[in-house]
Amino acid sequence: MRFSLPDKSLYQNNRTNFIKLLKPNSIAVFHSNDIMPTNADGTMVFRQNNDLLYLTGIDQEETILIVYPDFHDQKFKEILFIRETNEEIAIWEGHKYTKKEAQEISGIETVLWSSDFNRIFNILMAEAENVYLNTNEHIRAEVVVETRNARFIKSCKEQYPLHTYHRSAPIMHQLRAIKSKEEINLLQKACDITEKGFRRILSFIKPGVMEYEIEAEYIHEFIRNKSKGFAYTPIIASGFNACVLHYIENSQQCNNGDIILMDVAAEYANYNADMTRSIPVNGKFTNRQKDVYNAVLRVKREAMKMLTPGNTISEYHKEVGKIMESELLGLKLIDKTDVNNQSAEAPAYKKYFMHGTSHHLGLDVHDVGNVYQKMKPGMVFTVEPGIYIREENLGIRLENNVVITDGGVLDLMKNIPIEADEIETLMNS
Repeated sequence: MRFSLPDKSLYQNNRTNFIKLLKPNSIAVFHSNDIMPTNADGTMVFRQNNDLLYLTGIDQEETILIVYPDFHDQKFKEILFIRETNEEIAIWEGHKYTKKEAQEISGIETVLWSSDFNRIFNILMAEAENVYLNTNEHIRAEVVVETRNARFIKSCKEQYPLHTYHRSAPIMHQLRAIKSKEEINLLQKACDITEKGFRRILSFIKPGVMEYEIEAEYIHEFIRNKSKGFAYTPIIASGFNACVLHYIENSQQCNNGDIILMDVAAEYANYNADMTRSIPVNGKFTNRQKDVYNAVLRVKREAMKMLTPGNTISEYHKEVGKIMESELLGLKLIDKTDVNNQSAEAPAYKKYFMHGTSHHLGLDVHDVGNVYQKMKPGMVFTVEPGIYIREENLGIRLENNVVITDGGVLDLMKNIPIEADEIETLMNS
Protein backbone atom coordinates (compact mmCIF):
# COMPACT_ATOMS: atom_id res chain seq x y z
CA MET A 1 0.00 0.00 0.00
CA ARG A 2 1.56 3.31 -1.07
CA PHE A 3 -0.44 5.48 1.30
CA SER A 4 -1.54 5.26 4.90
CA LEU A 5 -5.09 3.93 5.08
CA PRO A 6 -7.66 6.19 6.74
CA ASP A 7 -9.00 4.98 10.07
CA LYS A 8 -12.02 2.68 9.77
CA SER A 9 -14.09 5.25 11.70
CA LEU A 10 -14.28 7.28 8.48
CA TYR A 11 -16.21 4.51 6.75
CA GLN A 12 -18.24 3.62 9.84
CA ASN A 13 -19.40 7.23 10.12
CA ASN A 14 -20.20 7.35 6.40
CA ARG A 15 -22.40 4.25 6.72
CA THR A 16 -24.09 5.64 9.83
CA ASN A 17 -24.98 8.83 7.95
CA PHE A 18 -26.27 6.81 5.00
CA ILE A 19 -28.46 4.62 7.21
CA LYS A 20 -30.09 7.67 8.78
CA LEU A 21 -31.57 8.58 5.39
CA LEU A 22 -33.10 5.17 4.57
CA LYS A 23 -36.78 4.35 4.91
CA PRO A 24 -37.74 1.80 7.62
CA ASN A 25 -37.07 -1.86 6.84
CA SER A 26 -34.75 -1.09 3.93
CA ILE A 27 -31.88 -2.99 2.39
CA ALA A 28 -29.20 -1.27 0.29
CA VAL A 29 -26.73 -2.95 -2.05
CA PHE A 30 -23.53 -1.56 -3.57
CA HIS A 31 -21.34 -3.36 -6.09
CA SER A 32 -17.75 -2.71 -7.10
CA ASN A 33 -16.82 -1.67 -10.60
CA ASP A 34 -15.72 -4.24 -13.15
CA ILE A 35 -12.19 -4.73 -14.37
CA MET A 36 -12.66 -3.42 -17.91
CA PRO A 37 -11.12 -5.13 -20.96
CA THR A 38 -9.00 -3.46 -23.61
CA ASN A 39 -7.98 -5.91 -26.37
CA ALA A 40 -6.92 -9.57 -26.48
CA ASP A 41 -6.35 -10.47 -22.82
CA GLY A 42 -5.55 -6.89 -21.75
CA THR A 43 -7.39 -4.97 -19.06
CA MET A 44 -7.57 -1.40 -17.85
CA VAL A 45 -6.29 -0.46 -14.42
CA PHE A 46 -9.01 -1.20 -11.87
CA ARG A 47 -10.85 1.81 -10.43
CA GLN A 48 -13.22 1.17 -7.57
CA ASN A 49 -16.81 2.41 -7.53
CA ASN A 50 -16.55 5.55 -5.44
CA ASP A 51 -19.82 5.05 -3.56
CA LEU A 52 -18.68 1.61 -2.41
CA LEU A 53 -15.27 3.02 -1.54
CA TYR A 54 -16.88 5.87 0.43
CA LEU A 55 -18.85 3.38 2.53
CA THR A 56 -16.22 0.66 3.03
CA GLY A 57 -12.70 1.75 2.06
CA ILE A 58 -12.35 -1.54 0.15
CA ASP A 59 -10.44 -1.00 -3.09
CA GLN A 60 -10.79 -4.40 -4.75
CA GLU A 61 -12.84 -5.95 -7.55
CA GLU A 62 -15.83 -8.28 -6.98
CA THR A 63 -16.76 -6.57 -3.70
CA ILE A 64 -20.37 -6.14 -2.52
CA LEU A 65 -21.79 -4.23 0.43
CA ILE A 66 -25.20 -4.95 1.97
CA VAL A 67 -26.67 -2.60 4.55
CA TYR A 68 -29.88 -3.70 6.30
CA PRO A 69 -30.09 -1.77 9.60
CA ASP A 70 -33.51 -3.16 10.65
CA PHE A 71 -32.72 -6.84 10.15
CA HIS A 72 -33.37 -9.08 13.17
CA ASP A 73 -29.91 -10.63 13.38
CA GLN A 74 -27.17 -8.17 14.36
CA LYS A 75 -24.50 -9.89 12.29
CA PHE A 76 -26.48 -9.31 9.06
CA LYS A 77 -27.14 -5.59 9.54
CA GLU A 78 -23.92 -4.87 7.63
CA ILE A 79 -22.29 -7.47 5.40
CA LEU A 80 -19.23 -7.14 3.21
CA PHE A 81 -18.59 -9.70 0.48
CA ILE A 82 -15.10 -9.96 -0.96
CA ARG A 83 -13.42 -12.12 -3.57
CA GLU A 84 -12.12 -15.40 -2.24
CA THR A 85 -8.48 -15.87 -3.09
CA ASN A 86 -6.38 -19.00 -3.59
CA GLU A 87 -2.80 -19.98 -4.27
CA GLU A 88 -3.09 -19.61 -8.05
CA ILE A 89 -4.59 -16.09 -7.78
CA ALA A 90 -1.84 -15.15 -5.35
CA ILE A 91 0.82 -16.35 -7.81
CA TRP A 92 -0.60 -14.53 -10.83
CA GLU A 93 -2.28 -11.45 -9.36
CA GLY A 94 -0.77 -11.03 -5.90
CA HIS A 95 -2.34 -10.48 -2.53
CA LYS A 96 -6.10 -10.07 -2.07
CA TYR A 97 -7.83 -8.96 1.10
CA THR A 98 -8.29 -11.51 3.83
CA LYS A 99 -11.52 -11.35 5.81
CA LYS A 100 -9.64 -9.93 8.77
CA GLU A 101 -8.01 -7.22 6.66
CA ALA A 102 -11.38 -6.25 5.20
CA GLN A 103 -12.81 -6.03 8.72
CA GLU A 104 -9.97 -3.79 9.87
CA ILE A 105 -10.27 -1.44 6.88
CA SER A 106 -14.07 -1.14 6.75
CA GLY A 107 -15.10 -1.63 10.36
CA ILE A 108 -17.63 -4.25 9.20
CA GLU A 109 -17.66 -7.33 11.38
CA THR A 110 -19.42 -9.72 9.02
CA VAL A 111 -17.17 -10.37 6.02
CA LEU A 112 -18.06 -13.25 3.69
CA TRP A 113 -16.86 -14.52 0.31
CA SER A 114 -18.65 -13.17 -2.76
CA SER A 115 -19.80 -16.71 -3.56
CA ASP A 116 -22.08 -16.52 -0.50
CA PHE A 117 -23.92 -13.43 -1.73
CA ASN A 118 -26.93 -14.96 -3.49
CA ARG A 119 -27.79 -17.25 -0.58
CA ILE A 120 -27.55 -14.49 2.04
CA PHE A 121 -29.30 -11.92 -0.11
CA ASN A 122 -32.27 -14.25 -0.60
CA ILE A 123 -32.64 -14.62 3.18
CA LEU A 124 -32.59 -10.87 3.69
CA MET A 125 -34.98 -10.05 0.86
CA ALA A 126 -37.62 -12.28 2.46
CA GLU A 127 -37.83 -9.68 5.26
CA ALA A 128 -37.10 -6.38 3.49
CA GLU A 129 -39.73 -4.03 2.12
CA ASN A 130 -37.61 -1.33 0.48
CA VAL A 131 -34.57 -1.91 -1.70
CA TYR A 132 -31.99 0.82 -2.44
CA LEU A 133 -29.91 0.19 -5.56
CA ASN A 134 -27.00 2.20 -6.86
CA THR A 135 -26.55 3.90 -10.23
CA ASN A 136 -24.29 6.55 -11.74
CA GLU A 137 -26.50 9.66 -11.81
CA HIS A 138 -23.83 12.31 -12.25
CA ILE A 139 -25.31 15.01 -14.48
CA ARG A 140 -22.31 14.81 -16.84
CA ALA A 141 -22.26 11.02 -17.05
CA GLU A 142 -22.66 9.29 -20.42
CA VAL A 143 -22.78 5.63 -19.47
CA VAL A 144 -22.66 3.33 -22.50
CA VAL A 145 -21.12 0.29 -20.80
CA GLU A 146 -23.32 -1.89 -18.59
CA THR A 147 -21.86 -1.84 -15.09
CA ARG A 148 -21.95 -4.49 -12.39
CA ASN A 149 -24.52 -2.36 -10.54
CA ALA A 150 -26.67 -2.12 -13.67
CA ARG A 151 -26.58 -5.88 -14.22
CA PHE A 152 -27.56 -6.43 -10.62
CA ILE A 153 -30.51 -4.03 -10.89
CA LYS A 154 -31.88 -6.07 -13.79
CA SER A 155 -31.50 -9.42 -12.07
CA CYS A 156 -32.78 -8.16 -8.73
CA LYS A 157 -35.98 -6.73 -10.18
CA GLU A 158 -36.58 -9.89 -12.18
CA GLN A 159 -36.14 -12.13 -9.14
CA TYR A 160 -37.90 -9.86 -6.63
CA PRO A 161 -40.49 -7.86 -8.61
CA LEU A 162 -42.82 -7.02 -5.68
CA HIS A 163 -40.40 -5.06 -3.50
CA THR A 164 -40.38 -1.25 -3.50
CA TYR A 165 -37.25 0.05 -5.17
CA HIS A 166 -35.43 3.31 -4.44
CA ARG A 167 -32.35 5.15 -5.69
CA SER A 168 -29.24 5.38 -3.53
CA ALA A 169 -27.65 8.04 -5.73
CA PRO A 170 -29.51 11.09 -4.33
CA ILE A 171 -28.50 10.08 -0.80
CA MET A 172 -24.90 9.51 -1.81
CA HIS A 173 -24.75 12.85 -3.61
CA GLN A 174 -26.04 14.59 -0.50
CA LEU A 175 -23.55 12.87 1.79
CA ARG A 176 -20.47 12.98 -0.41
CA ALA A 177 -20.90 16.70 -1.10
CA ILE A 178 -19.99 17.48 2.53
CA LYS A 179 -16.44 16.40 3.32
CA SER A 180 -15.41 15.22 6.77
CA LYS A 181 -12.21 16.39 8.43
CA GLU A 182 -10.55 13.11 7.44
CA GLU A 183 -11.51 13.59 3.79
CA ILE A 184 -10.25 17.17 3.76
CA ASN A 185 -6.94 15.93 5.14
CA LEU A 186 -6.67 13.46 2.25
CA LEU A 187 -7.50 16.20 -0.26
CA GLN A 188 -4.88 18.43 1.34
CA LYS A 189 -2.32 15.65 0.90
CA ALA A 190 -3.22 15.39 -2.80
CA CYS A 191 -2.78 19.16 -3.12
CA ASP A 192 0.57 19.05 -1.31
CA ILE A 193 1.86 16.38 -3.69
CA THR A 194 0.61 18.48 -6.60
CA GLU A 195 2.60 21.43 -5.23
CA LYS A 196 5.78 19.33 -5.26
CA GLY A 197 5.20 18.50 -8.92
CA PHE A 198 4.59 22.13 -9.85
CA ARG A 199 7.68 23.40 -8.06
CA ARG A 200 9.71 20.69 -9.80
CA ILE A 201 8.72 21.78 -13.31
CA LEU A 202 9.33 25.50 -12.67
CA SER A 203 13.07 24.89 -12.92
CA PHE A 204 12.66 22.37 -15.75
CA ILE A 205 10.64 24.27 -18.36
CA LYS A 206 12.54 26.18 -21.01
CA PRO A 207 12.14 26.91 -24.74
CA GLY A 208 12.39 23.72 -26.79
CA VAL A 209 11.10 21.33 -24.15
CA MET A 210 8.30 19.00 -25.23
CA GLU A 211 4.92 19.03 -23.52
CA TYR A 212 5.19 15.30 -22.81
CA GLU A 213 8.53 15.83 -21.07
CA ILE A 214 6.79 18.16 -18.62
CA GLU A 215 4.08 15.53 -18.13
CA ALA A 216 6.81 13.01 -17.31
CA GLU A 217 8.32 15.31 -14.67
CA TYR A 218 4.95 15.62 -12.95
CA ILE A 219 4.23 11.89 -12.86
CA HIS A 220 7.73 11.19 -11.54
CA GLU A 221 7.21 13.57 -8.62
CA PHE A 222 3.67 12.38 -7.90
CA ILE A 223 4.52 8.69 -7.74
CA ARG A 224 7.64 9.19 -5.64
CA ASN A 225 5.40 10.96 -3.09
CA LYS A 226 3.01 7.99 -2.67
CA SER A 227 0.39 9.03 -5.22
CA LYS A 228 -0.89 6.42 -7.69
CA GLY A 229 -0.48 9.10 -10.33
CA PHE A 230 -2.56 11.70 -12.12
CA ALA A 231 -6.00 12.55 -10.74
CA TYR A 232 -7.14 12.88 -14.38
CA THR A 233 -5.60 12.95 -17.84
CA PRO A 234 -3.26 15.95 -17.69
CA ILE A 235 -3.45 18.96 -19.96
CA ILE A 236 0.01 20.31 -20.83
CA ALA A 237 -0.86 22.92 -23.44
CA SER A 238 1.57 25.47 -24.85
CA GLY A 239 0.80 28.35 -27.20
CA PHE A 240 -2.44 27.90 -29.14
CA ASN A 241 -2.99 24.49 -27.54
CA ALA A 242 -3.98 26.34 -24.36
CA CYS A 243 -7.07 27.59 -26.21
CA VAL A 244 -8.30 24.00 -26.67
CA LEU A 245 -10.07 23.36 -23.38
CA HIS A 246 -9.59 19.59 -23.28
CA TYR A 247 -6.26 19.32 -25.08
CA ILE A 248 -4.60 16.12 -23.84
CA GLU A 249 -2.25 15.12 -26.67
CA ASN A 250 0.71 16.84 -24.96
CA SER A 251 2.88 16.28 -28.01
CA GLN A 252 4.10 19.73 -29.09
CA GLN A 253 7.28 21.69 -28.49
CA CYS A 254 7.11 24.64 -26.09
CA ASN A 255 8.37 27.71 -27.90
CA ASN A 256 10.06 30.87 -26.69
CA GLY A 257 7.47 33.54 -25.91
CA ASP A 258 4.58 31.10 -25.38
CA ILE A 259 2.49 30.61 -22.29
CA ILE A 260 2.01 26.99 -21.23
CA LEU A 261 -1.25 26.08 -19.48
CA MET A 262 -0.99 23.04 -17.21
CA ASP A 263 -4.17 21.51 -15.82
CA VAL A 264 -2.60 18.67 -13.86
CA ALA A 265 -2.86 17.28 -10.34
CA ALA A 266 -2.21 14.25 -8.17
CA GLU A 267 -4.52 11.85 -6.40
CA TYR A 268 -3.92 10.51 -2.92
CA ALA A 269 -5.83 7.57 -1.39
CA ASN A 270 -8.36 7.96 -4.25
CA TYR A 271 -9.02 11.64 -3.40
CA ASN A 272 -8.19 14.11 -6.14
CA ALA A 273 -6.58 17.51 -6.41
CA ASP A 274 -7.33 19.69 -9.46
CA MET A 275 -4.82 22.43 -10.25
CA THR A 276 -4.23 24.74 -13.20
CA ARG A 277 -1.29 27.08 -13.63
CA SER A 278 -0.21 29.11 -16.66
CA ILE A 279 3.44 30.09 -16.90
CA PRO A 280 5.81 31.60 -19.51
CA VAL A 281 7.97 29.06 -21.30
CA ASN A 282 10.99 31.39 -21.18
CA GLY A 283 10.41 32.43 -17.57
CA LYS A 284 9.22 35.96 -18.34
CA PHE A 285 5.71 37.23 -19.06
CA THR A 286 5.26 39.86 -21.76
CA ASN A 287 3.27 42.92 -20.70
CA ARG A 288 0.20 41.63 -22.55
CA GLN A 289 0.51 38.15 -21.07
CA LYS A 290 0.86 39.59 -17.57
CA ASP A 291 -2.17 41.84 -18.06
CA VAL A 292 -4.33 38.87 -19.07
CA TYR A 293 -2.81 36.72 -16.31
CA ASN A 294 -3.58 39.28 -13.62
CA ALA A 295 -7.11 39.73 -14.94
CA VAL A 296 -7.72 36.00 -14.51
CA LEU A 297 -6.15 36.10 -11.05
CA ARG A 298 -8.42 38.96 -9.98
CA VAL A 299 -11.49 37.04 -11.17
CA LYS A 300 -10.33 33.97 -9.23
CA ARG A 301 -9.88 35.95 -6.04
CA GLU A 302 -13.28 37.61 -6.31
CA ALA A 303 -14.89 34.27 -7.10
CA MET A 304 -13.39 32.72 -3.98
CA LYS A 305 -15.03 35.42 -1.86
CA MET A 306 -18.44 34.37 -3.19
CA LEU A 307 -18.10 30.69 -2.24
CA THR A 308 -20.08 31.11 0.96
CA PRO A 309 -22.79 29.11 2.74
CA GLY A 310 -26.20 29.80 1.25
CA ASN A 311 -25.02 30.71 -2.25
CA THR A 312 -25.89 28.50 -5.23
CA ILE A 313 -23.75 27.49 -8.19
CA SER A 314 -26.08 29.14 -10.70
CA GLU A 315 -26.12 32.51 -8.90
CA TYR A 316 -22.41 32.28 -8.25
CA HIS A 317 -21.62 31.69 -11.93
CA LYS A 318 -23.77 34.68 -12.93
CA GLU A 319 -21.82 36.95 -10.59
CA VAL A 320 -18.47 35.58 -11.75
CA GLY A 321 -19.60 36.32 -15.31
CA LYS A 322 -20.15 39.97 -14.42
CA ILE A 323 -16.65 40.22 -12.99
CA MET A 324 -15.18 38.55 -16.07
CA GLU A 325 -17.13 40.94 -18.30
CA SER A 326 -15.50 43.90 -16.55
CA GLU A 327 -12.03 42.40 -16.96
CA LEU A 328 -12.56 41.68 -20.66
CA LEU A 329 -13.68 45.26 -21.18
CA GLY A 330 -10.47 46.41 -19.50
CA LEU A 331 -8.42 44.18 -21.79
CA LYS A 332 -10.34 45.56 -24.81
CA LEU A 333 -11.39 42.08 -25.84
CA ILE A 334 -15.05 43.14 -25.78
CA ASP A 335 -16.62 46.57 -25.85
CA LYS A 336 -19.83 48.26 -24.67
CA THR A 337 -21.57 47.41 -27.93
CA ASP A 338 -20.90 43.70 -27.31
CA VAL A 339 -22.34 44.04 -23.83
CA ASN A 340 -25.41 45.96 -24.98
CA ASN A 341 -26.15 43.36 -27.68
CA GLN A 342 -25.64 40.29 -25.50
CA SER A 343 -28.41 37.94 -24.40
CA ALA A 344 -28.82 36.02 -21.16
CA GLU A 345 -28.21 32.78 -23.07
CA ALA A 346 -25.10 34.11 -24.84
CA PRO A 347 -23.32 36.72 -22.71
CA ALA A 348 -20.46 38.56 -24.38
CA TYR A 349 -17.83 37.24 -21.98
CA LYS A 350 -18.46 33.65 -23.16
CA LYS A 351 -16.42 34.35 -26.30
CA TYR A 352 -13.29 34.28 -24.15
CA PHE A 353 -14.45 32.35 -21.05
CA MET A 354 -16.52 29.39 -22.20
CA HIS A 355 -16.71 27.15 -19.13
CA GLY A 356 -17.95 27.29 -15.56
CA THR A 357 -15.82 28.53 -12.69
CA SER A 358 -16.31 25.82 -10.06
CA HIS A 359 -17.31 22.21 -9.53
CA HIS A 360 -17.42 19.83 -6.58
CA LEU A 361 -14.17 17.96 -5.88
CA GLY A 362 -13.46 14.76 -3.97
CA LEU A 363 -13.37 11.05 -4.80
CA ASP A 364 -14.38 12.11 -8.30
CA VAL A 365 -12.62 15.05 -9.91
CA HIS A 366 -16.04 16.31 -10.97
CA ASP A 367 -17.49 15.08 -7.73
CA VAL A 368 -21.13 14.29 -7.08
CA GLY A 369 -23.36 16.86 -5.44
CA ASN A 370 -26.61 18.59 -6.29
CA VAL A 371 -25.73 21.76 -8.23
CA TYR A 372 -29.08 23.29 -7.23
CA GLN A 373 -28.38 22.77 -3.54
CA LYS A 374 -27.20 25.74 -1.50
CA MET A 375 -23.53 25.75 -0.61
CA LYS A 376 -22.70 24.44 2.86
CA PRO A 377 -19.63 24.29 5.08
CA GLY A 378 -17.54 21.25 4.23
CA MET A 379 -18.17 21.41 0.49
CA VAL A 380 -14.98 21.41 -1.60
CA PHE A 381 -14.89 23.30 -4.88
CA THR A 382 -12.44 24.15 -7.60
CA VAL A 383 -12.10 27.82 -8.60
CA GLU A 384 -10.86 28.04 -12.19
CA PRO A 385 -11.59 31.10 -14.33
CA GLY A 386 -9.78 31.46 -17.63
CA ILE A 387 -9.37 33.72 -20.63
CA TYR A 388 -8.70 32.12 -24.03
CA ILE A 389 -7.70 34.44 -26.89
CA ARG A 390 -7.40 32.24 -29.93
CA GLU A 391 -6.34 35.09 -32.22
CA GLU A 392 -3.35 35.75 -29.91
CA ASN A 393 -2.42 32.08 -29.30
CA LEU A 394 -2.89 32.83 -25.63
CA GLY A 395 -4.84 30.85 -23.06
CA ILE A 396 -4.61 31.41 -19.33
CA ARG A 397 -6.45 29.52 -16.59
CA LEU A 398 -5.74 29.53 -12.86
CA GLU A 399 -7.25 26.99 -10.50
CA ASN A 400 -7.17 26.32 -6.77
CA ASN A 401 -9.16 23.95 -4.55
CA VAL A 402 -11.05 25.39 -1.59
CA VAL A 403 -13.21 24.25 1.30
CA ILE A 404 -16.28 26.31 2.22
CA THR A 405 -16.38 27.26 5.90
CA ASP A 406 -18.51 29.59 7.99
CA GLY A 407 -15.63 32.06 8.08
CA GLY A 408 -14.57 32.10 4.42
CA VAL A 409 -12.86 29.52 2.24
CA LEU A 410 -9.94 27.33 3.27
CA ASP A 411 -7.56 27.35 0.30
CA LEU A 412 -5.98 23.90 0.05
CA MET A 413 -3.53 25.26 -2.56
CA LYS A 414 -2.50 28.43 -0.76
CA ASN A 415 1.14 27.31 -0.79
CA ILE A 416 1.29 26.70 -4.54
CA PRO A 417 2.87 29.74 -6.25
CA ILE A 418 0.44 31.80 -8.31
CA GLU A 419 1.60 35.44 -8.35
CA ALA A 420 3.16 36.33 -11.71
CA ASP A 421 6.24 37.88 -10.11
CA GLU A 422 6.79 34.83 -7.89
CA ILE A 423 6.47 32.51 -10.89
CA GLU A 424 9.12 34.52 -12.76
CA THR A 425 11.45 34.57 -9.75
CA LEU A 426 11.21 30.82 -9.22
CA MET A 427 11.71 30.05 -12.91
CA ASN A 428 14.83 32.18 -13.08
CA SER A 429 16.40 31.33 -9.72
